[in-house]
Amino acid sequence: MYANPSSSSPVSAALAGPTLASPALVTRGAPPLPLPPARRAPGGELSVSAAEPAVRWCVVARSGHLRPAERGFSVWFQLRGRTRLSAREGQFTLGAGEWLALERDSAPDLLADPDGLMLGLVLPPDAAGRGRPELLPGRGRMTQRDLRIALRLWRNGQRLSTLAVRDPAHAQASPALAQPAHPQHVQAQRALQLLLGHLAAQQRSMEAAIARCPGRSIRRKRQVFGRMQRARLFLEGHRHRVVRLTELAELTSFSSWYLSKTFHGIYEESPQAASVRLRLERACELLAQSDCAIGEVGAACGFDNSCSFARAFRARFRVTASAYRESARAARRVLA
Repeated sequence: MYANPSSSSPVSAALAGPTLASPALVTRGAPPLPLPPARRAPGGELSVSAAEPAVRWCVVARSGHLRPAERGFSVWFQLRGRTRLSAREGQFTLGAGEWLALERDSAPDLLADPDGLMLGLVLPPDAAGRGRPELLPGRGRMTQRDLRIALRLWRNGQRLSTLAVRDPAHAQASPALAQPAHPQHVQAQRALQLLLGHLAAQQRSMEAAIARCPGRSIRRKRQVFGRMQRARLFLEGHRHRVVRLTELAELTSFSSWYLSKTFHGIYEESPQAASVRLRLERACELLAQSDCAIGEVGAACGFDNSCSFARAFRARFRVTASAYRESARAARRVLA
């Protein structure tokens, strides 16, 4: 029901499976499915959990819009199509297979394309310290196999949480349900841990960068790296303009000097250099995909004038913006 019946991709086929029809998922462009006795929010947010505060299992599909009602560390992964996400870190567009992890005060706002389908998980603020895998802010891409696994684990966790809510003991607020030994509670928590463990595995490539962070303990290193990751996301989310170092310092609660030094030590480039690189990469996308004038492309990427944009583009790519556009168009004609 949540996939195009004509689609032949493994992910779309998995979404069309019958077991997804039982959870309460709300989408636009498709008739809403029956909800269990749980809270419901526009756009596809479903708050069900075997224990409070609730873990929110979210879905955004088919031009659906979602703004989670409560704060919490959130993880989002795109199954098909595209979804535009706006947060404190900036504007992002996620394509199939991409994932994005955001801090608790990021306040994400999501809008799916007509063919888009995104799943998400919003953890309660006190989720840390419960034996769950610790996730860090960041962005990446899953393989098709990992995406299928994430889909299966998400569906299983959401289903078990829904069953726990439907349990009569939960409806009567039985104290036994809050005990770890309660079967429904154990199953729901185990399913959540499996999903978080799979998502944490997508961040294993960060371990080398974490080791370069200052700090005497691994916990301190991860704290510093998490803030640096957020600064990096802020640069990625603001590729349309120049980002001031003071903005990053305020976001991370570090001094400008410490931020610049630590950022360079982790990513081997300064925040200013990263900003220029990201803006030029966006310029490449606009040159290849749009018919905007060269000067308009430069202005859309935060350059003061066409001359400064032309110099920066040529210095990085060893080719003019016009030549790059011509080669991109020629490549598209060959592929067509």
